[in-house]
Amino acid sequence: MARPSVQTPNLAFDRTRDLADPATTGATPYERYARLDVLHTLQQPRSSVEAELSFIVATQVMELLFDLLRHEWQLARGALRADDLPAAVAALRRGANVQDVLNNSWDLLATLTPVEFSAFRPVLGEASGFQSSAYLKLEFLLGNKSERLLGMYQEVPATQQELARALAEPSLYDEVVALLARRGFPVAAEVATSRYQPSEAVEAAWHTVYTDPRHTELVLLAEALLDTAERVSRWRQRHYAAVKRSMGAKPGTAGSSGLSWLKAAADQDVFPELWTVRGVL
Repeated sequence: MARPSVQTPNLAFDRTRDLADPATTGATPYERYARLDVLHTLQQPRSSVEAELSFIVATQVMELLFDLLRHEWQLARGALRADDLPAAVAALRRGANVQDVLNNSWDLLATLTPVEFSAFRPVLGEASGFQSSAYLKLEFLLGNKSERLLGMYQEVPATQQELARALAEPSLYDEVVALLARRGFPVAAEVATSRYQPSEAVEAAWHTVYTDPRHTELVLLAEALLDTAERVSRWRQRHYAAVKRSMGAKPGTAGSSGLSWLKAAADQDVFPELWTVRGVL
């Protein structure tokens, strides 16, 4: 299941359009600024099942928040590259607030019963949340990269190119490890290329950070990163629980393995050394 990418009519608009465009004459300044003329036309259920509207709204809200979270994580990554730890921590904290809203957005689907979901599931066709390019960019930023996934976008070259660039760029945690190296810790930047396999060198660096009072600024960074990582785990766990509740172990849409894949993802720790170091502090 996951969050299907429900198709909607092509309502693309020019984001640079003057707010006083005659096409929006009569609208309030607030309506023009937030483009409510477009926003409120995007919820178009394809069935008569009342629960489908909640499903569509939840999906669209999540997609918007994915974009906002990527914005904050990219700011944090850039700040780390510039050795600006206060700015990086501030961006991570703003991102954590976005993550809280994202995690709570699963409540919109909490009352979706298996009967209700099964009633409108056929109209989803091959649509699946696994096809969300916005979410995939977040996974790449976390270091969870797979070139194979780009194959889903062969018919959308522009999106595929964006994802290829995101795949090639350093992850958020790559920049953290590079920062530790610049601060004199004996870590190699290349250890960050497999972000779900803990590195003893990186764990040792974090151990020093937490136990040496000279590294207070890095402790603040570590805790902000762990706040991020914990919320990623919560997101995955809530995703798993939502699927388990609404459709059980049925195969996911678009041929995904559904529940088993989500369970494996939920069991993965993000920024693993920040977790493993706790066992030796």
